[in-house]
Amino acid sequence: MKRPLTRLEIEIAWRYLRSRRGSRLLSFISVIAIGGIVVGVSALIVIIGVMNGLQTDLREKILIGSPDIRVLAYGEELRMPGWRGLLDTVRAKPGVVAASPVVLTQALMRKDPGNYMEGVSIAGIEPKGAKGPEVTTIREHAIEGDFKFESSDGTHHGIVIGKNLASRFSASLGSKIIMITSAPGQVNPVTGMPVPRMDDFEVTGVFETGMYEYDNQYVFMDIPPAQKLAGLDTAVSALEVRATSRADAPRVADGMHLDFPYHTVDWEEQNSSLFKALSLEKLSMSVILSLIVFVAAFNIVGTLTMVVRDKTREIGILKAMGLPSASIKRIFLAQGLVIGVVGTGIGLVIGLVVGLAIGQWRLIALDPQVYYIDHLPVQMQPFDVVLIVALGLLVATLATVYPAIQASRLFPIEAIRSE
Repeated sequence: MKRPLTRLEIEIAWRYLRSRRGSRLLSFISVIAIGGIVVGVSALIVIIGVMNGLQTDLREKILIGSPDIRVLAYGEELRMPGWRGLLDTVRAKPGVVAASPVVLTQALMRKDPGNYMEGVSIAGIEPKGAKGPEVTTIREHAIEGDFKFESSDGTHHGIVIGKNLASRFSASLGSKIIMITSAPGQVNPVTGMPVPRMDDFEVTGVFETGMYEYDNQYVFMDIPPAQKLAGLDTAVSALEVRATSRADAPRVADGMHLDFPYHTVDWEEQNSSLFKALSLEKLSMSVILSLIVFVAAFNIVGTLTMVVRDKTREIGILKAMGLPSASIKRIFLAQGLVIGVVGTGIGLVIGLVVGLAIGQWRLIALDPQVYYIDHLPVQMQPFDVVLIVALGLLVATLATVYPAIQASRLFPIEAIRSE
C-alpha cells in the first residue's frame, strides 16, 4: 500500500470481515483464518521457549559441578604429576577468574554396617573456604552439612553425597561409609585379581542440584583422600578453570596455548553431543511448527478468495461508481493485515501466558533418570519472540496479495452481471 488507507477503504474492509446479517462480529471464515494464525504463533512461542529452557537449564545444571574449562594431560590415564607449576601458569592467563586441582575416579561405596554396594563417581575438590574464588557452584547446593569435609575425628575424611544416593543408602550426617577401589598395577599373585584399596569416610554433607546424574551417583571429598583412593600419590587428574563468563570460555581456552602434553577442553566440547542434539531438535521443531503458520496462510488465501467470489457484484458496483483498482486492492490487503495482526497478537498473548505458566508452576514433570531434569523448563528470549511475531505478520500479509490482485482486476460490467 503506497499511501495510507482512507476511511472509506477501512469501512469496506471491516464490512467484508463481518458476518452478513449486519452483525459487528467477525464472520465464521474470518475467525477460522485468525484461529490458524493464533495456533501457529502460540505453538511456536511455547515450543521455542521450551527448547531454550532445556538448553539453558541443562547447561546451568551441568556446570554446577563441571567447570567452564578443564586442563588435561594427553594419555590414557587421568594423571597430572607436575600440576602445581601448571596451576600458577593457568591462573596467570587472561580471562581466568579461578583455577584449582581436581581428582576424578570411580569406587564402590558401602555403608558400614551394611552389605549393599554400588559404583559411584568420586570428585576430589578443595574444601569450602579455601583461598581464592571457587571454580564451580557445587558448594552452594548443600542441603545438609557443608563442603568443608571436616569429619568428627578431626581429619578431613568427610564426604558430601548426592540426595538420591543418600536416600538409597539411608545415609545421613555422621553415617560411616567405606570406599573400595583397586590399586593401580597391583595384582594378587594367587587370584590374579586387582588388589582392593579401602578407606573409611564419614558423611558430613548432602547436596541437591536438581540434575539426576549428580544427585544420583556423585561423591565429593577433599583432594588428599581422593588421591589415595585413586592411587595418584601427589598427582591430580586435571585442573578446573572458571572463565570471566561461560560465553568467553571457548575463547579463553583457545588462548591458553599450553605446552605439550597439556590441552584444554571447554564446557561446550565436554557436552558437545548433548547440546548439538538439542540445537538440532530446536531447529527441527521450529521448521515443523512453522508449517502451521504456512497452513494458516493458505487458509487466509482461501478465505479472501471466497470473499472476492462472494462480493463480486459489490466490487463491480464500487468500481462502476469510480473506486479505483488500487483502492480495491488496498481493501483486501487491509483485511489480510487485520487477520494477521489479530491472530498474531492473540497467539503472542496465549503463547507467553502458557509458556510462563509451564515454567513458573512446573506443570509438566519429567523423569530425571531419562531427561536429567525433573520438570519442563521454559525460557522466553525476546529475539525469538520478535522473530515469530514478524513471521506471523509477514506470512499473513503475503497471503493477501493474490486475492487482492484478483479483486482489483475484476471488470465492473462483468462483475455486476455475475450471479
